[in-house]
Amino acid sequence: MTPAHAERLRRVVEACTPLLLALPDGATARRPAPEKWSPREILGHLIDSAANNHRRFVEAQLREDLVFPGYDQEAWVRTQAYRAREWKELIELWRAYNLHLAHVMEIAPPAVRTSSRVKHNLADIGWDVAPERPVTLDFVMSDYVGHLEHHLRQILGTLPGPEW
Repeated sequence: MTPAHAERLRRVVEACTPLLLALPDGATARRPAPEKWSPREILGHLIDSAANNHRRFVEAQLREDLVFPGYDQEAWVRTQAYRAREWKELIELWRAYNLHLAHVMEIAPPAVRTSSRVKHNLADIGWDVAPERPVTLDFVMSDYVGHLEHHLRQILGTLPGPEW
């Protein structure tokens, strides 16, 4: 059975891709405030998030815990100079990576996805999860999609269609 969050990820990516492509190119490099990311930097952050979560989704299928390294999001965005990248190229990479992640979610064995893991460090790497609360890979995957939707709302203002 395909997890709902895999279908949700695929739907939001396919629905938002043309909306992202329709944004004026020059506006995507502008920051709304000096300390805020531009749309290009937000999309770059989503690419970085995809890369980090890709590793998490795979590794969680190969071991019993959900203990993962974190990453310095600001430094990753700054180091990769996303504001200087072509908007269309960023969208293409973001789209392809997330469609692959939907595939990874779909093929993960249900027993592995839904198995409660007591040992995790999610609170240490950015999740609002109590360290003593057991979590599942399904939770991590679903939370990833929610994170993606949050940042797409920052860029687009709203998401198309019903809530995923």
